[in-house]
Amino acid sequence: MEIILAKSAGFCFGVKRAVDKAYEKAKNGNVYTFGPLIHNKVVTSELERLGVKCVEDYDVPKGSEVIIRSHGVPPKVYNEFEKRGVSLTDCTCPFVKKIHNIVHGEKEKGRNIIIIGSKEHPEVIGINGWCENTAVIIGSPEEARQAELKKGVPYSLVVQTTFRLKIFNEILGIIREKTDEPQVFNTICSATTDRQKEATQIAQTVDMMIVIGDEKSSNTRKLYEISTKYCENVQLCESIFNLNLQNVKKYDKIGITAGASTPPAIIKEAVSVMSDIDNKTFEEMIDDSMVSLHSGDVVKGKVISVNDNGEVTVDLGYKSDGIITRDNFSNDPGCNPADEVKPGDEIDVYVVRVNDTDGNVTLSKKRAEADKNYVVIEEAFNNGTTVRGKVSEVVKGGLIAYVNDARVFIPSSQISNRYVEDLTAFVGNEYDFEVLEYDRSKRRIVVGRKALAQKEIDEKKAEVFAKLHVGDKVKGTVSRIVEFGAFVDLGGVDGLIHISEMSWGRVRKVVDVLSVGDEVEVTVLDLNPEKGKISLSLKDPEKNPWNDAEEKYAVGTTVTGKVVRMVPFGAFVELEEGIDGLVHISQIAYKHVEKPEDELSIGQEITAKVTELDLTNKKVSLSIKDTLERPADEEDPDEVAAEETAEETEEA
Repeated sequence: MEIILAKSAGFCFGVKRAVDKAYEKAKNGNVYTFGPLIHNKVVTSELERLGVKCVEDYDVPKGSEVIIRSHGVPPKVYNEFEKRGVSLTDCTCPFVKKIHNIVHGEKEKGRNIIIIGSKEHPEVIGINGWCENTAVIIGSPEEARQAELKKGVPYSLVVQTTFRLKIFNEILGIIREKTDEPQVFNTICSATTDRQKEATQIAQTVDMMIVIGDEKSSNTRKLYEISTKYCENVQLCESIFNLNLQNVKKYDKIGITAGASTPPAIIKEAVSVMSDIDNKTFEEMIDDSMVSLHSGDVVKGKVISVNDNGEVTVDLGYKSDGIITRDNFSNDPGCNPADEVKPGDEIDVYVVRVNDTDGNVTLSKKRAEADKNYVVIEEAFNNGTTVRGKVSEVVKGGLIAYVNDARVFIPSSQISNRYVEDLTAFVGNEYDFEVLEYDRSKRRIVVGRKALAQKEIDEKKAEVFAKLHVGDKVKGTVSRIVEFGAFVDLGGVDGLIHISEMSWGRVRKVVDVLSVGDEVEVTVLDLNPEKGKISLSLKDPEKNPWNDAEEKYAVGTTVTGKVVRMVPFGAFVELEEGIDGLVHISQIAYKHVEKPEDELSIGQEITAKVTELDLTNKKVSLSIKDTLERPADEEDPDEVAAEETAEETEEA
């Protein structure tokens, strides 16, 4: 058997640079990548084990470090992380960065941008961001024919670095027919072109072609497509252990190539295994193929041992044993694997990596449990039913909870039906949630209880309104203070005490009377089930100062009080809490008074006589001058006015 390995197989410069930087940064802790660093589950799983987490949004703690992957990102990503105080390590491939600069520069010149590439590819999404997402994106000759391009419009054209040169030239020809000559920047990476040319050459000369890489990788898929054009027997596999080995030995010449996201170790491993196969019998190859494992599989295994570090060794019926590290055993940091499993126990495990540096299989028990529970969550999402979870921590923008051991995110706007300033009150509590967003491939689950909370409140309101009546005295707890009053929780439903109903006396500020958390007894003033409103009063009707006002403030009674307010027509005097009397400006003194402030001041104690009592409208009229002796030389302004009126009448 002859094995031909492509010289250009494996990591390109940009990918290698990003991966090396990620392993280096992993030592520092608190490191994230914005999106998967590369399209290779082996590498991303290993980085995750080392603590480098992948995020798809901006939800990382302040002070963290985020690695920008080689595909590059739009400008808004840099800006958003900078605003959040997050440090960035930019590992954008230099070839991709060059495209960003071209697109940005051409856009500033007033030219329209065309990107040839896949709309869904992260590299293309990133490039489009550098021209404010205005580019025309074309991924195939058919899309080029349908594109709305115009003559007389200045176009500048770039291309995805991993795009096939042949298809690029075909698309370019169609674009040139539909437009004036565009400014063309052929930005296909030379490494990509070399790799595809070499795959073409090797595929034409071998009996079997093996393409190693993740099927989600764009350049890996293109290598596979190219190989199938020139070779009848082509297999695409993530690693050599995913390969169907049963028919390998009948091929005399085998070619091996790999995508730009495939680590050198996996390629080396493939060549080694293929070389070993050449020395084995057909029966031995069949035996080796009996048990196959793939990253991402959930399989059953038997516990062999649990060591002092909490590592669990598992027999998988494979040529190598599986290892579950303590971190991969449970989401509970206090869990001790030795208390949970013992030798001989059969457990479900998730295959993280088929072959680590020591030849073992890396496993995860918590991922296996989460995968099973994802089914339950997916059913809830599809059927519109609820799931129950426990809130574990507060993060940027919301909360993290675990639903059947699956990690879910709760946006702060979805934890309650009202704004919540302090989210820590929810940590440690269990709630029912609706599944708002579910993407199993990205392991992204968003849940919320806003609608459920509103439903609970509506039910409680109906219950409370059914048993409450106007005039009832009820107890509650002050839940919220506002400028115009205080809301009181009556058992899941809030009623409002308006500031005017807090005391028989004058209340300037709500906080002078009540604080959040105070327990109060209130009287129900009004119920409005349609609007869900309850009006309450803190005033005790039995202590209403107007109850005996007829006796205390009978006309002719002399009273004392304090000036509390001035108006142009007189002064208001507080006789007691809840009862003010008005001294009209004409009743302040026997002499003519221009302004009440000329004779009186706020806070001044005065003596006055009650001249009128209106119990219906709760009004008391007072006179200070009636308590004074009229000066001999002072005319009563009221009497003077009356005499003048009489004289005018006689003359008329």
